[in-house]
Amino acid sequence: MSRDGYFDERIAETYDQNHGGNDPALIRQTVDCLIDLSDGGEILEFAVGTGRIAIPLAERSALVKGIELSSAMVEKLRAKETSAPIEVVIGDMTSVRVAGNFSLVFLVFNTIDNLTTQQAQVACFKNAALHLASGGRFLVETQVPPIQKMAFGETMLAFASDPRHFGVDVFDLATQTYRSNHVWMDDDRHTHVSIPFRYAWPSELDLMAEIAGMKLEFRWSDWDRSPFDHLSGKHVSVWRKL
Repeated sequence: MSRDGYFDERIAETYDQNHGGNDPALIRQTVDCLIDLSDGGEILEFAVGTGRIAIPLAERSALVKGIELSSAMVEKLRAKETSAPIEVVIGDMTSVRVAGNFSLVFLVFNTIDNLTTQQAQVACFKNAALHLASGGRFLVETQVPPIQKMAFGETMLAFASDPRHFGVDVFDLATQTYRSNHVWMDDDRHTHVSIPFRYAWPSELDLMAEIAGMKLEFRWSDWDRSPFDHLSGKHVSVWRKL
């Protein structure tokens, strides 16, 4: 693994096209929600990546900064910027600090799962709280662990199968960890990527927030703020700093 973690130059080069999340309507809905929750204050994105959300926020005149572990991902962000550069600090979102007094810190696109231990996930919540002004909000968008989609005793779940991409997650229920395995086919060239993750249940994230001095304010099924229920495949959760 490189200094950029699992998201090195090879992954960064094709991240936007291979990992989706670039639908203009979805991005607009996401940005609208984040701006509403920020109440006009400064915004900090953990794992800012290639700027999929931060750049549209900045284009809407939001005061946004970012933290990103991978310098290769930030290079892609810089290539997409068309106005003043977004301030990005290279480092681990569990510990690195950014100057500012933020009304909103957010972490989207299942990225909380990139932290592969419970201790690291708790540290992420604590770091978010340290960046927030009193009454500020921390938002996480992530999947509901898809365990109920598997038969009892099974460990593998396919999530992609098309002419250019196969994807299979392999789960360890004892540790709440899983590994996403991707194979991309480009003509006669095959590329394999395998990345470890840790899933957490919504109630577990609520406890992490409580440890960090925050309390659940909203939980939605998606960025349209639809109700979260037993059929929701993901959630957008918002905790407020006490």
